[in-house]
Amino acid sequence: MGEEKNLEQMNDLVALCKRRGFIFQSSEIYGGFGSCWDYGPLGIQLKTNVRDSWWKAMTYRDDIEGLDASILMHPEVWKASGHVDNFSDPLVDCKSCKSRFRADQIDTEAPCPSCKAERQFTSPREFNLMFQTRAGPVEDSASKLYLRPETAQGIFTNFQNVQQTMRKKLPFGIAQVGKAFRNEITPGHFIFRTREFEQMEMQYFIRPGDQKAAMDQWKEERLDWHLGQGLRQEKLRFHEHGPNELAHYADKAFDIEYEFPIGWQEVEGIHSRTDFDLKQHEKHCKKNLHYVDQGDGNKKYLPYVLETSVGLDRHLLSLLCDAYRIDHVGTKEERTVLKLAKTMAPIKAAVMPLMKKAPLEEKAQKLLKDIQKHFRTEYDVSGSIGKRYRRQDEIGTPFCLTVDYESLEDGAVTVRDRDSMAQERVALDKALAYLRERLP
Repeated sequence: MGEEKNLEQMNDLVALCKRRGFIFQSSEIYGGFGSCWDYGPLGIQLKTNVRDSWWKAMTYRDDIEGLDASILMHPEVWKASGHVDNFSDPLVDCKSCKSRFRADQIDTEAPCPSCKAERQFTSPREFNLMFQTRAGPVEDSASKLYLRPETAQGIFTNFQNVQQTMRKKLPFGIAQVGKAFRNEITPGHFIFRTREFEQMEMQYFIRPGDQKAAMDQWKEERLDWHLGQGLRQEKLRFHEHGPNELAHYADKAFDIEYEFPIGWQEVEGIHSRTDFDLKQHEKHCKKNLHYVDQGDGNKKYLPYVLETSVGLDRHLLSLLCDAYRIDHVGTKEERTVLKLAKTMAPIKAAVMPLMKKAPLEEKAQKLLKDIQKHFRTEYDVSGSIGKRYRRQDEIGTPFCLTVDYESLEDGAVTVRDRDSMAQERVALDKALAYLRERLP
């Protein structure tokens, strides 16, 4: 193999995702619907692998419990959290082409990026990012609600429920995976910024004064998780929020950034939220949300919070970008391959009869049934063996097992490794054990 090339243009990945069944444009037969995407058969499996990995890392431990809160919540929740008053962006429109931009991301004294018109922008206007809906059968008397713009508030409103029912002592966390919705002004870059997305958030409740220790702990743990997903160290970095970047609830914040083809961008936020959220909810709901610290003389206080929040879709995009490689086979042929970590690969193995002939297919089908009980396996019989290898390379399948005419004689199968393309003969009755040693 020659030198590898990384992904340079996002459009190349978009094309692969459509071609191989990872991600489709939403409502495509109607011309598509902006900034909304549907996960195909391989995409949803990859998404499930990511979700399961995060859930296991977060909840298979003594100090974190899981939760699944409702998307629709009492409207007062969003007043308490500050979203009604603060969750908005200033925007400007180009008077010439009507394109819309965030005011803080454009020089209004410069030409319009879309049509190049000179100084044709409207004055900045506030644009609320929350989607509104109503609950009730009659619209004029229905209650105005919001689709949640984040999953964190469902955790805060259930703080006492979880703490008391599970008898948790500080420090402890509550983890949740769920959909959130933001009426983004400038969505784009494939699934990087969308209006409907999935968050994996954990709120870690700590004693006031323990913020630094908690921040150091979770910065290390979360970076290790991203590296464990197969992302390259040189493609990850921390970015600390400056005074003008901090959210209204935070006193310290770091982002884990990944170097996408569009540049360095956030994939996860690690924020010290102080006691802002519990204090606000206590004020608005008029209930006592204080924690009674039995280990400190029954002292009562509102816990501080250290948050870790990763966008599932954005993290998935980082995995696809990082895994996308082009290398050379021989002197002329190029191949595209997704070098996903084996834990993340949607399909773990592919079984292929060399030709569509009864004796070969019979053995291949038996092998498929044996492996499918333990690993997600694909049966691939269409096209030349070379084309089938390329197809499996593009979807990130770690191993291909080919039943050929020699298999009828020696009872063995050819196993091909995705990354090295090395091949070796393995006895048919030992093929499953071979995979078990090499797959998670």
